Amino acid sequence: MVDRLANSEANTRRISIVENCFGAAGQPLTIPGRVLIGEGVLTKLCRKKPKARQFFLFNDILVYGNIVIQKKKYNKQHIIPLENVTIDSIQDEGDLRNGWLIKTPTKSFAVYAATATEKSEWMNHINKCVSDLLSKSGKTPSNDHAAVWVPDSEATVCMRCQKAKFTPVNRRHHCRKCGFVVCGPCSEKRFLLPSQSSKPVRICDFCYDLLSTGEMTACQSARSDSYSQSPKSSLNDVSDDDDDEDSSD
Repeated sequence: MVDRLANSEANTRRISIVENCFGAAGQPLTIPGRVLIGEGVLTKLCRKKPKARQFFLFNDILVYGNIVIQKKKYNKQHIIPLENVTIDSIQDEGDLRNGWLIKTPTKSFAVYAATATEKSEWMNHINKCVSDLLSKSGKTPSNDHAAVWVPDSEATVCMRCQKAKFTPVNRRHHCRKCGFVVCGPCSEKRFLLPSQSSKPVRICDFCYDLLSTGEMTACQSARSDSYSQSPKSSLNDVSDDDDDEDSSD
């Protein structure tokens, strides 16, 4: 079905409309063989609070952006190659329902659909696209995923020292390896994480010690597994967004 649509006029027209909605600031999306599978509004759990984002699923990439005028104008385009994506369901808790994690080597975050049916459709389509891509390339699924950031609102004190209280002066920072909200003194070190940046990035003292001794892989793997198994941790550890203010911390 996807192959039949690849070179159709209807598919080309749909992709062109998406390109126009992002304007000159967005990257071109039309390439041979690319098919627009579907689109819709999902709630993305950002650093500060949940926010509505427009998502577009293609057969090889996932694109999303801020909604300026629904169906007419979007900005801050993000493009995620699907062959690097894995997804995990999140259990419902409170007002956050019908969610799942989107995990990649460069960034990971949670999104929520309006209904359980919509969630199921999104997850099924994403998994199918990823499976098809890996099958064609012969590659194996990536096990290297960036940590999802704990939302600022979940931490009133540093999650490492458990002492420093956050204030307008004592700001929150995020460890790029574990995603915890930490104070400045607990995250003064930098470490090169090639999948996230070409320059050394902020990490907490705990992760620095583990990375320096080569013990980080097992720890990170166990923490990642907990997202899809524990209702509480899966909602406490799910945010990151470089279109949020102060996200560089």
